[in-house]
Amino acid sequence: MSPKPLPCVAAIEPYRGGESTIPGIPHPIKLSSNENPLGASPRAIEAYRGGGDTLARYPEGSSRRLRAAIAARYGLEEARILCSAGSDEAIQLMGRAYLAPGDEVIQSQYGFLMYRLMAQACGASVLAGPDRDFTVDVDAMLALVGPRTKMVFLANPNNPTGTYIPGDALRRLHAGLPNDVLLVLDAAYAEYVMHSDYEDGALLASRHDNVLMTRTFSKIHGLAGLRLGWTYGAAEIIEALHRVRGPFNVSGPAQAAGIAAINDLAFEAESRTQNAQELARLTQGLRALGLDAIPSVANFVLVSFGQHSAASANRALRAQGLIVRDVSSYGLTNHLRISIGLPAEIDAVLAALSAHLRAAA
Repeated sequence: MSPKPLPCVAAIEPYRGGESTIPGIPHPIKLSSNENPLGASPRAIEAYRGGGDTLARYPEGSSRRLRAAIAARYGLEEARILCSAGSDEAIQLMGRAYLAPGDEVIQSQYGFLMYRLMAQACGASVLAGPDRDFTVDVDAMLALVGPRTKMVFLANPNNPTGTYIPGDALRRLHAGLPNDVLLVLDAAYAEYVMHSDYEDGALLASRHDNVLMTRTFSKIHGLAGLRLGWTYGAAEIIEALHRVRGPFNVSGPAQAAGIAAINDLAFEAESRTQNAQELARLTQGLRALGLDAIPSVANFVLVSFGQHSAASANRALRAQGLIVRDVSSYGLTNHLRISIGLPAEIDAVLAALSAHLRAAA
C-alpha cells in the first residue's frame, strides 16, 4: 500500500491558474491572469540579468536590502516586513504558524481561492460571508465570527470581482474582531486604486497587533514570473512567520529585481495610467454590448452574461485566440474575468464578443 496524504490534503481541489495556451493557436492573447501588459520595469529586468553572476551563491536569507527598499518607499518599519515567494507563500506561512485542525477561517463570498486552500491544508474550516452587489459585506463577515475563529481574510480590492471597501469599512471590520483573531488584508491590487477613500491596510497593521497586510510584485510591477511578495504587520507575528519559512525563500535575482521595480516610480505610473484608460474602455465597451460589467478598481473586469452563456462566449473568444478566466470555481457560473491588456487586445476582445452576440441573437 502506498503512502496516503492526510484526509484534509486529499480533499483539496488544486488551484489552477489562468490558462496560457490554446491548441492549434501558436500565439494566443492571454488575458486570464491579471498580468501587466507592459511587462516589467526595464530597470527590474536589468537588475535581474545582473544577478546572473551570483547564481552559485545562496541569497541573503532575510531579504534585508529588499525590505529596506520597501520600508523606504512606503515609510514602514523594516523589521516588520517579511518577503516571500509571492504573497501565496506568505498565506501558507500564516496557516502553518496560526491554524490547527478544527479552527475556522472567515472570508468573503468571492474571496481569493488560495485562502480556502490554505485553510483546508491545515485542517481548518472556511466560512464565507455573502457579498452584497459583488462587494464585501462587513456585517455579514462579522456575523460569522465565533469561538473557533482564528483568521479573517479580506482581499481589497477583491479578486475576482474587482470591487473594494473604503477605509472606514476596513476599520469597522477590524473593530468587530476579538484581539486574538488575525485579520489579513490582501492588497495585491492596491497600486491600481485611484479612489481617495481607499486604504491598503498598512496603517491598520502599524497600529494593531492582530493585522497583517500582504502585497505582491506580480501585478503592477510585472514580476509574476519571479514569485515575489511581502507582508507587513506586528513584529511578533512577522517573527512567527520567519520561524516557519524556508531559510532562502526569495532568490537573489528576485530580490535585486524587486529593489529596482519598487524604485521605478515612472514605470509604475505609466502602468497605472495605461490600466485606467483601458479599464474604462473595456467596461464601456462591454456595457455597450448589453453585458453587465461589474465596476472594477483593479486591472481586470468581471463580466456577467445574464441571458447569454458565459461558456459559449468563452468558446467564441478562444476560437479567436483570446484567453480569459473561467471563474466558475468561485460559484460564478455565468461570468468571465477579463484582464486589462494592450489597446489592440481590448479591441480584439470587444470585436469577438460583439460578433458572438450578434450570431447568437
